[in-house]
Amino acid sequence: MTFSQVLREENKDIFQAIFDHPFVDGIGKGDVPNQAIAHYIKADFEYLNAFMRTYGIAVSKCDLRDDMRFFDEQIQFILNSEIHPHHNFCNHIGVGYDELQGYPLPPTADHYVKHMMYHAQLGSLGETLCALLPCPWTYLEIGQELMEKYQPNQNHPFYQWIRFYADKEVGKITTEMRERLDKIAENSSFKQQQKMKEAFRKSCQLELSFWEMAYTCEEWPLNDGVISK
Repeated sequence: MTFSQVLREENKDIFQAIFDHPFVDGIGKGDVPNQAIAHYIKADFEYLNAFMRTYGIAVSKCDLRDDMRFFDEQIQFILNSEIHPHHNFCNHIGVGYDELQGYPLPPTADHYVKHMMYHAQLGSLGETLCALLPCPWTYLEIGQELMEKYQPNQNHPFYQWIRFYADKEVGKITTEMRERLDKIAENSSFKQQQKMKEAFRKSCQLELSFWEMAYTCEEWPLNDGVISK
């Protein structure tokens, strides 16, 4: 098994928990509370901003231009393509995309961002990849799972969202990240691989927690409005 195959096997419990989460399954059923969708977009917009910054840090750790090109392309993908599933959600709840931008991160999303930044700033390129990879990988499998389970057509309210993440373009990103990670792992010590595994599993756990955060509209305790938009 490759290193990334081992990661998938060791974290299959979390992947399944994500598929079974009521927000994720609700996308497949076409039934997610509007408030939860709005909360998700508010957090995901800022999370993806941080994701792009983490890609930028990854560039600084690269020795090869091909690696630099890859991370630059992923920034462009988020900027120019990953807005489409957000628009699908916004159109469904009847709220303008601009209205859901610029909000502070809820606790779980804040933790997730700082987890990624920690590994990007202090860890190896392998750790950085492991902290980043669960996001595109879980979304790819969510799209594939929902497409197979519910077989949505164009009349489905979240058809565009599901189709986007089940698309080969997201699959290509995941495959390329896995291949780069596998090459790094081949030349990494056991200790380095353990750090990479820890970064990957925590990101998987935070992906699951992110869905729960959105579904429950998680906020900071005793929020008195000081940190609101």
